[in-house]
Amino acid sequence: MQAPSQPLVITENPAPGIVRLVLNKPDSFNALSTDMLHSLQTALTTISTDATCRVVILAALGKAFSAGHDLREMRSHPDQSYYTELFALCSKVMMQIQQLPQPVIAQVQGIATAAGCQLVSMCDLAVAADSARFAVSGINYGLFCSTPGVGLSRSMHRKQAMEMLLTGDFIDAPLAVERGLINRSVPEAQLEDTVIKLCLKISAKPEPAVRMGKALFYKQLEMGISAAYQLAGQTMACNMMDDTAQEGFQAFLDKRKPSWSAQD
Repeated sequence: MQAPSQPLVITENPAPGIVRLVLNKPDSFNALSTDMLHSLQTALTTISTDATCRVVILAALGKAFSAGHDLREMRSHPDQSYYTELFALCSKVMMQIQQLPQPVIAQVQGIATAAGCQLVSMCDLAVAADSARFAVSGINYGLFCSTPGVGLSRSMHRKQAMEMLLTGDFIDAPLAVERGLINRSVPEAQLEDTVIKLCLKISAKPEPAVRMGKALFYKQLEMGISAAYQLAGQTMACNMMDDTAQEGFQAFLDKRKPSWSAQD
């Protein structure tokens, strides 16, 4: 259970250049209460300007990664203006993840349901324990998971996303890999080590290329193909003018490894 002195979101540094944000309300299955969302928002804002951070891990304590919105809190505020503000706050936090300069990897150790599943879908990458399960189960209680559907429909084939949204059924980690919701599943004992290795691989790449590439990736997805190619070409031209790219190309021509440390 969460210790009284500990924050709702714990910030850790498991390795140089890596920041891990840990949802710390296991007694409520890391529900995305208003306070939890504000805490996550604050942590992401801090990371966005941290030049030493190259990769972010989003993890959680307890049996659940996140069970979604705090239903008790929602039930105690039967007011449409409250619900509008809550879902707007949640959407803002989800978009923060996508807009963060650094790649974000979800480390999923347990169930991820409703807005918790949405949180996984909005991370750039996701690795789960093979015992993890995923669902958008609001439909079982009379509420279609509309906002989680935004993230799901952009991570999975639309018919597979719609099946989850309409049935509320759980899928296991291997099926989540097959459907594109997560990148891979591993035995729970290997989860943290697998995520750290992935972070280290990414953090070894030139930061300007990763930053520009992530921003371009999401922008072009919302464009027509002609505009997407135009923006991608402009981004590559800017990327080519960066010292890291110049060093990388020269190293290729010289048949040597690039010296990124002098360029980053």
